[in-house]
Formats: sequence, C-alpha cells, structure tokens
Amino acid sequence: MDSLIRLLRQNSATPRAELARQLGVSEAELAAKIEKLEKDGVILGYQAVINREKWDPDAVTAVIEVRVTPEREGGFDRIANRIARFEEVEGVYLMSGGHDLLVVVEGRTLREVASFVAEKLSTIDAVQSCATHFRLKTYKENGRVHTAEEAPERLAVTP
Repeated sequence: MDSLIRLLRQNSATPRAELARQLGVSEAELAAKIEKLEKDGVILGYQAVINREKWDPDAVTAVIEVRVTPEREGGFDRIANRIARFEEVEGVYLMSGGHDLLVVVEGRTLREVASFVAEKLSTIDAVQSCATHFRLKTYKENGRVHTAEEAPERLAVTP
C-alpha cells in the first residue's frame, strides 16, 4: 500500500494501467485498493502542483503562526476547524513550539491577506496573537522542485 501512495503522490495523473504495471498487480486489484483508500479517507483528493510564479505571479501566500487559548472540551480542534472554514485558508496545522497553530493563507494582494488577519483571524476570541510571514519565492513544494536557474559557481573572467 505504501508503494501505491508513493506513486500517487509523485503523479496522481499516471494512468491506472501504468500504476498497476509498476506495482505488479492487475488493474482490478489496483482499482479496489484505490477505492478502499478513498473510502477510508486516506486519499482525500487529487491536486496538481502549480508553479504559482508562472501561473499567478502577483498572488500572495502567508504563513501565520497563531497562539490560541484552547477551549474546554474542544481543545485546539474546534478553533482549528473554525479557522479552516475560511475560504482564504489553504491549510491549518497544530504545531509544537512557541505557537499552537500554523495557518497558510492565500490572497490576491498583501492588503487582502492583511485584512483577513485583522478582520477575521485575530477577532476570534481564542486567538491570543498572530505572527505573519510572507512567502517570497518557492524552491520546492509538495516534493516538486520548481524550475530554478542555477547560478554559475564562478564569475566569468573577462580580459
């Protein structure tokens, strides 16, 4: 099963016949395995890895460290689920360390992300503080290296 997950993570668009061949199983066996993984909630969906700098170079991604007061009988879960429902939010993670939650937000502009933090995120009663960091450039995402030109190791010598 681990091999199937690895192959799907590398390229979920690989034809099933090719996946079955690589795993040494029939297409029917492969289909049954994938169906079970989807039914069990192991596979939640399929996505393309997008080079945002080529697709939408003006888009803004922020990583926000959030410190919260856990709720009685709900802990961090209820707060995290509330934050996850905002359409601007791409990901929410419970973290160890100085902050409790890591929230990934995407917006069209810096102002749009700032408005989200000021008007939606920081107004939640349980939120104590936020530290927002903006992504400047992506080198690798979801296991895929973005095309980057390698800098020459030495400066060219001219006469």
